[in-house]
This record gives sequence, C-alpha cells and structure tokens, in this order.
Amino acid sequence: MSVEKLITEHMDVWANSITPRTAGRGGSRKLELTGVKRLRELILELAVRGRLVPQGANRRSGEDLRIELAEARKQAMKTGGGKNQKPLKPVEESEKEFPEPNGWAWLRLSDVGRIVGGGTPKSKDPSCWADEGVKWLTPADLYGYKSKYISAGRRDISQKGLDTSSAVVLPVGTVLFSSRAPIGYVAIASAELATNQGFKSCVPFIDGMSEYLYYFLMRSARQIDSEASGTTFKEVSGATVARVCVPLPPLEEQHRIVQKVDELMALCDRLEQQTGDQIEAHERLVDTLLETLTRAENATELAENWARVEVHFDTLFTTEHSIDRLKQTILQLAVMGRLVRQTSLGKSAAEFLHDLRRLRDEAIAAGRIKKSKLRSEAALEEVPFNLPESWAWCRLPELGELARGKSKHRPRNDPALYEHGKFPMVQTGDVARANRAITTHTALYNEKGVAQSKLWRRGTLCITIAANIGDTGILGFDACFPDSVVGFTPFHDELKTEYVEYFLRTAKRKLTEFAPSTAQKNINLEVLESLLVPLPPPEELGRIVLRVDELMAMCDRLKSDIRMSSDSECKLANAIFSRSMH
Repeated sequence: MSVEKLITEHMDVWANSITPRTAGRGGSRKLELTGVKRLRELILELAVRGRLVPQGANRRSGEDLRIELAEARKQAMKTGGGKNQKPLKPVEESEKEFPEPNGWAWLRLSDVGRIVGGGTPKSKDPSCWADEGVKWLTPADLYGYKSKYISAGRRDISQKGLDTSSAVVLPVGTVLFSSRAPIGYVAIASAELATNQGFKSCVPFIDGMSEYLYYFLMRSARQIDSEASGTTFKEVSGATVARVCVPLPPLEEQHRIVQKVDELMALCDRLEQQTGDQIEAHERLVDTLLETLTRAENATELAENWARVEVHFDTLFTTEHSIDRLKQTILQLAVMGRLVRQTSLGKSAAEFLHDLRRLRDEAIAAGRIKKSKLRSEAALEEVPFNLPESWAWCRLPELGELARGKSKHRPRNDPALYEHGKFPMVQTGDVARANRAITTHTALYNEKGVAQSKLWRRGTLCITIAANIGDTGILGFDACFPDSVVGFTPFHDELKTEYVEYFLRTAKRKLTEFAPSTAQKNINLEVLESLLVPLPPPEELGRIVLRVDELMAMCDRLKSDIRMSSDSECKLANAIFSRSMH
C-alpha cells in the first residue's frame, strides 16, 4: 500500500484516536490526539527506513557519501573543527535496526557531523550577558517550539560570556539536540548561535544534510533518551550521541525524503487543527446546553431545556470530558433542589436545621466539640441561587462537627510513630484519589502515633485544605489524618454525609479561589465554616442521594464505554503502525 493510501484510507482512525492527557476526578479538557501523534511517528519511521519515497536512480550512493564525509571530517580536523573527536568503529551488523535500503549506508552520528556541547557563563556577572550579543539557547527555549528552524533564545551572552564559558558559536545549519532537561528537543540553527550545556548538537560536515538529520533525531529521541543516565535528572553524554547509528541515504534522496516529510507533516498539522477545532466546538456546545439546565428559572423552563439535551444525548456525550460535565451538572441540579420532585412530607429544612442546632448546642455544652465563631444568617447578596420554599441556607458548623486533623509530633515522619503500626493514616493524596469512598491509606500509626493525632470514625467526610484544595472523600475505615485535612461528622444520621460531599464537589472551584497564590496553596478552617450550604428537608435529602447515586453510576458506565471505544481506536492505530513496518 502506498504512503498516501496508508494515510488517507485510515484518516478516521488517525483523527478519532484521542486519549486524556491526565486522569482523575473532575475531568480535564487536556486531550492528546493519539492518532495524529502516531501518524507523525509512522511518517518519520518510514522516512528513515527508505520507504517514504521511491528509491530512484541516485547519482551518488550512500557509500560515496560515506567517503565524502570521511574526507570532510579530515578537513574539519585540520582546521580545528574536529578536535578531540576520534573516529569511532564502523556500525556492526548487530547494531543495525534494519537492513539498509539499496544505496544507503549505516554511519555513526559523529561520522556525519561534529558533536558539540555548550556552556553557561557566570549568572551573577552582568558583564557576561548582553541585550544584543551572541544568541544563546537553553532547552527551555525549545519548549512548545513548533518550527523547524530557530535563530535566537530568550537571552544573549556577551563576548566575555562566550570566552569565559564552554559555550561555542555554532554555524548556520547546526542540528540542535537537547541532551538533558529534557532530552529530545530538536531544531536547526538558522543563524549563528551558542547553547548551554543542555545540548549535544551536530554540525554536519557536508551542507544540505541538516533537515534529514533533524527528522532522524526527532524519530530517534525516545531511543536516545533510553540510554541516558543520572539521578537528579537524566542526561545523555556527547559520547552517547556520537555513537548513535544513522541510516544515511544519498544526498539527493535525503532532499526528496525531507520534501515528502514536510508535505505529510503539514497534512498532520491540518488534521490536528481540524480535530482540535471539532473537539473545542463540541465542548462549547456541551457546556452551553448544560448551563441552560442550571440557569433555568422554573420547572417548566428546566423541562424544556432538558428536552433539547435529551434529543441530542447520543451525540453530545461522546467524550470523557462531556460525561464529567454532565456529572457536575447533575450535582449542581441536586443541590439547587431541581433533581427530584418536591413534596410536603415530613419536616421542613427549617425544622430540621432547628433540631441540628439543638444537637450542636448539646455537644458544645457536654464538651464534645468546640464552639465555632458562626457567621450571621446568610445575607441576600451572599445567596448564589434561589432555593425551593421548603429548603434553607445554613453553614457547615450548624450541620455537624467540623475540625482539622492532627499530627502534633515533629518530625512527622519519625519512625517511632509507625513501627508495628496498625491504625491507618490518610493523607491528602488518598482523599484526592477517592471516588467518594476513601479506600487507601498512606501509612499505619502505632499507639504512640494515634496518641499525638486523632482517630476519626468510618463514615467521616474528609476535606482537603492544602495542596489539593477541596478534594473530598468519605472514610471507609477508622483513620487518622493531619491538619491538611478537615473532618466533618453530622449531628444526626438523617443528614446524609453523601449529600454534603456532593455539595462540596460543586463548591470546589469557589474554595480554590480563597487560596493565596503561593507555591503550596491552602485555605483555613474559617473558609469552610463560612461556606453557605443549601439544606433540603430530610426526606427529600435521602431521595436526592439515591437519585444522584443512580445517575452517577449511569455516567460511570457511559464513561467506561467511551474509554473502551477510545482504547480500541488507539489499538487500531498501533496495529496500522506495526503492519506498516513489515
């Protein structure tokens, strides 16, 4: 099958293979176009294997190019350009990834060009730096960089900076390859420039080879990365880069390959843009239609808006992100009193709240809980939406005990707290990973560990107030937790902890807004205490929890089906890739 057919006949596979970049509750719009990424990899793989363009009749063979390169290398050494770089042994048969096409030759990268590192001048010496001086690159300058060529970085160094560091001026056409932090960024110098020590660049001995080497290094970056070493961060040495085996076609064929790769990469760009636009438009449509549900003024308008969503349900909810948005809308409708039918059965929320306040006062009088600084009744401007008549606004300390976890001992990782431990200790990460129920723990306290903490009962609602702010989960076992987690236990069993947990999911963004802009985001207990909570009558509260549980289970089934379909598309893309290699 020709390359064109391979791409065009499977265009739907390349476009539809999409996976989330990140996982976790709450969803993410960050998607990876896995199919397009795989297509790019396929194009590069076919290119370096000589299967992208017809071989044709080349005026010079790869062997001719090998001889020409050897001579050019000698000339470079005579002029000092190849200093301290001894020729390496030829590529052995066992090192060849595949048989070279007719007229090609396997060479070391150091046979093709001079491998050059870089350096950094003294950062505290202003005279080593310049506004307009020697162009100077770091790997960070290539982060997110899409172009093939680059002419400058964010900073310039002065002549003194160049002379007093190991940086060297590289000529136009140098193929830049980042060797650490991270490994594998590639670009071609379109102007004379220098780099820091995070590069092992290749200066070709013969003009006209830069673009083929650019694509070859893009294709081989992952393989080169696998040979890196280092503890703080991985790095590949100049010797490692020099040993890289390159399948080298004659120069004329290199140019034809580059032209074809450019053409096909442009096609990938268009496909990526088109697919990205479709995803963005789909997400906007989902968001717009779901927002009409939460903004409906009355039951009639809500029913009309839902009818519009229901008609297009199968086309709207086709991605994990759309299901996550549906989940969030369900929760929002639940806490607004619009998910289940209103009835006049049983006590109202006001009567229920009166009972809860009485139980709170009794607990304070008995010394079981501390008295909190309760805020006054909700002001009209505080209320985010209107509630049904039988509901009431309140605050968390009116509903149950709200207190921070404890971990008094320092250092907190003292082995004396954990030796022969048997009491689970939950951290913010365990809460963040919970899908409502907390089923994991980070460590086990012993008796001494528990004595300096507090053991919370199974069923306690945990709320994170540091690192991952506003994550929630309900303990599936008795456990301790530090003061970066707040525990909530209702004063009465009729107040389902699940309802409070569902409400807090809808309030997570608001809680995050209270966090100061610091490296370690956090909020204090007073932020949680001041949060307005919509309280339904107890009978309705129970029905809300049952209905939400039912709808969440439906969403999880839909999400699982979508994930399976996405996995199938990705497997199909991988299968096409693998079949193309044979």
